[in-house]
Amino acid sequence: MERYKKAQSINTDYELIPKEKDEGLRLDLYLSEQIEDLSRSKAKMLINNNSVMVNDNWVKASYSITSGDVVKVDTQLIQSEITLIPQSIPLDIVYEDEYLLVVNKPRNMVVHPGAGNYRDTMVNALLYHCQNLSDGTSYERPGIVHRLDKDTSGLLVVAKQNETHDILSEEIKNRRVARTYLALVIGDFSKKKATIDLPIGRDPRNRKKMAVVHGGKRAITKVEMLRSFQNPEKISYLKCSLETGRTHQIRVHLSHLGYPLLGDPVYRGKTGKNVDIDKNLTGQALHSFSLAFTHPVFKKTMVFRAPLPSDMMNLISKLTRSDKTNFR
Repeated sequence: MERYKKAQSINTDYELIPKEKDEGLRLDLYLSEQIEDLSRSKAKMLINNNSVMVNDNWVKASYSITSGDVVKVDTQLIQSEITLIPQSIPLDIVYEDEYLLVVNKPRNMVVHPGAGNYRDTMVNALLYHCQNLSDGTSYERPGIVHRLDKDTSGLLVVAKQNETHDILSEEIKNRRVARTYLALVIGDFSKKKATIDLPIGRDPRNRKKMAVVHGGKRAITKVEMLRSFQNPEKISYLKCSLETGRTHQIRVHLSHLGYPLLGDPVYRGKTGKNVDIDKNLTGQALHSFSLAFTHPVFKKTMVFRAPLPSDMMNLISKLTRSDKTNFR
């Protein structure tokens, strides 16, 4: 039986080059890990329909990945299955002009359609609100310059034009967009200020999670301790600034150092502590508090802030009332 067939050509939405850590993975599994919101079954469908090439050959889903392979993927087949439907969903718009808008995303809202979430996303709401959005990085992400996790609230910038999108993306890549988050974590953060510079990649023990791993992409998070609560358990209120934008970066960095986010369903782990405190939250205690960038057209500095969601504010008030310590 042939292991591969010589291909002609395909439209290439993704070109991936596996690393040594990917050696031996099945092709369908590798694609599901590398392409966001692509399930293994969808990856297999693409492979079976000649929408994936490895080294310019069509291969089977069971193909064993080798370091240095060139994997090209055409996702048009999947994109055609998704119909982007404008929906009249309320948006908390902090700022808007003809080029962009800044939105305060609520917790429990998915940013863009994907596997299992084709409606009720922020993109569905944006399509209803806006006459124009940039093409985005893929069909299902019009306007989306950067993302927030479903359970993370706060500020996002959205592009209405492709040129605006390209400029903003480049500014983020070059660390010229200031993104600041507020977080409540388990434990007494040991320093007033700290810079966490640890590489992040797929967790080798759970490929659906991210972790601090050797050979991962460089990730830098700056942390400032705003307050330490000592009663009934040790909780720290932190300000975190991103210099890079890796998946789950703040959650992974803080959890790795022993300070997992309150309410985090993935990286919290089974510590057995503060379970009652988690009940005060409707999701993870992470909020995109401020966003600052240079407007791509007006060339003026834009600075935005969004107040904490009510559950985080109420919990901080509750911790303050029960705490006998002073601000540090």
